[in-house]
Amino acid sequence: MGFFIRLTDAIAARQSLLVTGLDPNPEMLQSWVGRRGMSARSFLSQARHWIKAVVEATAPHVCAYKPSLGFYQALGPVGLELLLEVRDLVPRDLPLIIDSKHGDLNSSSVLAQYLFKELAADAVTLSPLAGQDIAAPFLLYPDKAVVITCHSSNQAARLIQHYPSEEQPLYLRIVRECMLWATPEQLLLEIGTSDAAVLARVRQEAPGRFLILRSLWGVEENLEAMLAAGLSAAGDGLLLPLPQNLLVEDDISERAEALKLQINATRNQWLEQRAQAVQDRCELWLPAAPPLRTAAPRNGTLQASPPGPNPADAADLDALIVELFDIGCLLFGDYVQASGAVFNYYIDLRQIISDPNLFHRVLHAYAGRMEELAFDRIAGIPYGSLPTATGLSLLLHKPLIYPRKEVKAHGARRLIEGDFEEGDLVVVVDDILITGNSVLAGIAKLESSGLQVQDVVVFIDHGGDHDRRAKQRLAAAGYNCHAVLGIDTITAVLHRSGRLTDTQASLLLPGAGAGAVGP
Repeated sequence: MGFFIRLTDAIAARQSLLVTGLDPNPEMLQSWVGRRGMSARSFLSQARHWIKAVVEATAPHVCAYKPSLGFYQALGPVGLELLLEVRDLVPRDLPLIIDSKHGDLNSSSVLAQYLFKELAADAVTLSPLAGQDIAAPFLLYPDKAVVITCHSSNQAARLIQHYPSEEQPLYLRIVRECMLWATPEQLLLEIGTSDAAVLARVRQEAPGRFLILRSLWGVEENLEAMLAAGLSAAGDGLLLPLPQNLLVEDDISERAEALKLQINATRNQWLEQRAQAVQDRCELWLPAAPPLRTAAPRNGTLQASPPGPNPADAADLDALIVELFDIGCLLFGDYVQASGAVFNYYIDLRQIISDPNLFHRVLHAYAGRMEELAFDRIAGIPYGSLPTATGLSLLLHKPLIYPRKEVKAHGARRLIEGDFEEGDLVVVVDDILITGNSVLAGIAKLESSGLQVQDVVVFIDHGGDHDRRAKQRLAAAGYNCHAVLGIDTITAVLHRSGRLTDTQASLLLPGAGAGAVGP
């Protein structure tokens, strides 16, 4: 079982977003050991008793444990033995995150081996300043995760973290960069702050990531502000630490439970308010987008496209376009399309599925276009878009169906694969819109089985802004088409980045090589 599943299962089982630190700080433990008559014992004995007491008191009320490696290293070899005891004490269904803030490239592979193989930890915190290479040795363990520290609560760090300006601070650049290193299931972000505005900006940049808050609130009002700023659209995605001072009290369990209930009450209130504001929406871990139209009658009119993405989203899409080109998704030559037309370029998206990180980003780009759409099921057009439709089904928690390209002569002889009810509203997913033939053929099969279709979502609109015939054809049939990217945008980004020569760009520009789009 991978880290992400373990974490979300723990959140659900404990109904908690709380994380417990297990840092044997000698100064912090003095009052705790004094009340128990343990002052004369060795610090190792004191730490061992305290860790055991904290785990037993908090295990029912937290979703993970996060000991700081430095405290155990400071104790020497016995400290590392104590860390092994921590592993044994922490229930196996609760993730163990080692807080190391590791940033040394030379020792990364050795540390990954120790933490993930010998200690059997589930995740580790890392410093991002060495770049993607710092995370690579840890990401080789597919069932583990890394937590990238992108902001510190230390005031002295503000001069660095908020450089060069509050409009474009370094910490947000770090967030955007490290999200390219791994999928949300394998890479989380840690934010040290008590400023809800900082947390909100990180959440806006990373809507689909789990965030771990390092510093906690000072007053109840700040707790509510931090939750409102950091929760994902699903009402989770934010882990909060138990306050350190609580861990040396005599009623740790009662206080941890009270804090958990307080957080849950605030979450529920927040979700109710959000539900009222976004009724009939499909909730995603995605940035807030401008509202699209509600489901329109099938009157044959062409629906207006929604407003364009915000600058941060556009930058992400630009980077995605360049990466797709770099893995060979755009080829030049003479290629015969399914419609029979011959193009002087070919877009091959099938390679995406072999790059999990890139595939996940493509799925989130699709999901951004689907956020405001109403639908009961997702239907993929065989065969090219079936991996994408499957991924979207898992990401959005919506059932998957698909129309068969040909009906089998044996077995159940189904026209539509998957479970559905007559009258279900289906959103159709395809990879590229060229003529619209395959989409319309698939829709015809869906509708003949009693399903309803209003929206089609494609990754690339071959016609772009200069050739709208395929979109107009769908609109005339009563369907709204939503494209993640148009060929015009792809051409401009690749030409601007130096990936395309002037000649190659001219092949993709309006009027060049696109005239073969037929009715």
